[in-house]
Amino acid sequence: MFWFTQGLCFLPLLLVVSSSSTFIVSYIVAVFRRDVDVIFPYISDTGANPPESCIFGLMTIVSACAGTATIYARYKFVERLNEDLVNAKPLLNKCALWFGMTSCLGMCIVATFQETAVTYVHDFGALVFFISGVGYIILQTLISYFIYPLGSSANMCRARVLITIIAALAFFPTVICTFFVKQTQLHRHKEDKDYPFHVASAVCEWIVAFSFVCFFLTYLNDFQLFTLRVKTEYAERS
Repeated sequence: MFWFTQGLCFLPLLLVVSSSSTFIVSYIVAVFRRDVDVIFPYISDTGANPPESCIFGLMTIVSACAGTATIYARYKFVERLNEDLVNAKPLLNKCALWFGMTSCLGMCIVATFQETAVTYVHDFGALVFFISGVGYIILQTLISYFIYPLGSSANMCRARVLITIIAALAFFPTVICTFFVKQTQLHRHKEDKDYPFHVASAVCEWIVAFSFVCFFLTYLNDFQLFTLRVKTEYAERS
């Protein structure tokens, strides 16, 4: 049996592969077509023009679906541990679920409303995605310590703390510096007055995005430990 067929390991693996591919493939296509600068474009810039916009939109929706399934499976796993009197804080688990689902909704908005078409809706979706995503990994890091030693090892819990700190610290420059970026062109010049803010915001945006990818990568071992089953009940009409 291959390691990725054990339990529900394929769910976070699919999420990691699809989300990473979304960022990388869109970037490569956009740079190859010279639609964006090689250095420091926003993630959304790489999916602004067709055909990369089509790739970006489709793969982001796939990532959102994989994220929804992964987040829900994680929620059910922690819920099951609570049945065995593990102090995993049910309220914390539910809050993490809603943060995660909201983040996936933000991804769908980003994929549907492209940056150059409906800017305000796109930016709103991105903000929802990043805020909810950071909130989710913070709560899941706390939950990891509450359910320890079940699930993740001590080193994996520490890795999640490190990833969460990096994502949280990078989130604030991403949002704050964006407010100082006045130009919306896909190609930027060092002579632009807002260029330093653009660079800081774009770099931190990539850091936050790949922090999410790395965080879900830490789920691989956890998801090998459990499976989910659907129970169907048929109620006969009287």
